[in-house]
Amino acid sequence: MDLRQVLAIGLLVAALAAPVLAQPTAQSPEVAVSIPPIHSLAAAIMVGVGTPTLLVPGGASPHRTALRPSTARHLAAADLVFWVGPELEGFLETALARLGKKAQATALLHAPGIRRLAAGHPHGQGSKTALQKKAGQEKLGTDPHFWLDPENAIRAVEIIAEQLGRLDPERASIYRQNRDRTLARLRALDRDMAARLAPLAGLPYLVFHDSFAYFEAHFGLGPSEAVAIDPERKAGPRRILALRKKIAENAFRCLFREPQFPAPILARLREGSGLAIAELDPLGSGLKPGPDLYFRMMAANAAAFQACLQPARNG
Repeated sequence: MDLRQVLAIGLLVAALAAPVLAQPTAQSPEVAVSIPPIHSLAAAIMVGVGTPTLLVPGGASPHRTALRPSTARHLAAADLVFWVGPELEGFLETALARLGKKAQATALLHAPGIRRLAAGHPHGQGSKTALQKKAGQEKLGTDPHFWLDPENAIRAVEIIAEQLGRLDPERASIYRQNRDRTLARLRALDRDMAARLAPLAGLPYLVFHDSFAYFEAHFGLGPSEAVAIDPERKAGPRRILALRKKIAENAFRCLFREPQFPAPILARLREGSGLAIAELDPLGSGLKPGPDLYFRMMAANAAAFQACLQPARNG
């Protein structure tokens, strides 16, 4: 046996003795997510595996939208669907019912461990005022904007990672690593925002509709008051007059609008008052969908609170 044969046999033996690294062979799961903030959390868990489908673009209101044909096809092919629940995306109920047992759909608002607030829940530093009660702000039901509380976002990440790991065990370690990385980012974001927003506690402001109760309750902001009972119902003349009176009395430091709801009424409200105006966005409109959207959206909202409320306090 010459030297070349000895080397060849040695290489063969070494190759057989080397550990074989198992590679995932199953197709990556098809995941559909309703709104950009939840989609962002799911995308963070799926980094290195695939990209979930976003059902409702950031510029659209989930209160009033319809699925495009291409999006409906993605939904029909989904293995997992994550949505808030019928309180926000009622248009999805029929489509999800048609999926039958093929896909697992999770309404995260009703998932175990999610902190829920009643719609019209007294929050922030004060309770609902008599004016709000008169305007019908005390509504029944659950406030659907749960993701604006970072603790709820943390719980949603845990739920999404757990379900992906169960459905796709070959990639469970990837989902766990992504989960841990995302949880660390969320906790760091929460600490940073809490420090930035703490000086704003107790400053009153006006919002277009009551979508930031979770954010306010978590960070101790408010008291706030909403212009509209809900985004689909215009405030009546009596409500406008009452709010204009309060604005004239300097009862608010700032007025916040939302990009999903063009509201000419806000210009009428602040006319001649000099009331500062800024934008809060619960959905991340204009931001690129993906793993970073949730973090950028929350940081932008914190910056909007700071920019609009701090000058009024210092002035």
